Amino acid sequence: MEEKIDYIKLASNKPKGKRPYFHDDPAVERVLNITMAVAGELAVMRERMDSIERLLEKKGVVTREDIETFVPETKEQEEQRQTWHAEYIGRVLRIVQQEQEELENPDKSLEEIANDINEM
Repeated sequence: MEEKIDYIKLASNKPKGKRPYFHDDPAVERVLNITMAVAGELAVMRERMDSIERLLEKKGVVTREDIETFVPETKEQEEQRQTWHAEYIGRVLRIVQQEQEELENPDKSLEEIANDINEM
């Protein structure tokens, strides 16, 4: 019987010794680590896409030029791509958006909420 892999547990594996920190601000360190993890995933994805493109071209299914010159054939395909891009950028920049919204409409403190309730 095949043993089930715990990917969450594997993701928390770390080398022995104290973790090196390069910035004084822990928030900057976290963002840098997340960014580097995403960059690593992107590099792997890019390499896999390159493999797929080469295999498809080798088998005569699709050429690299077909991929480079591909244009969505329908308005629906184009809108799906634009929607995906907008959602993706929204997820990536979510923290920036949230901070901007907080500046424009700051959340009330618990004390302010309590005062609002008392004034009702």
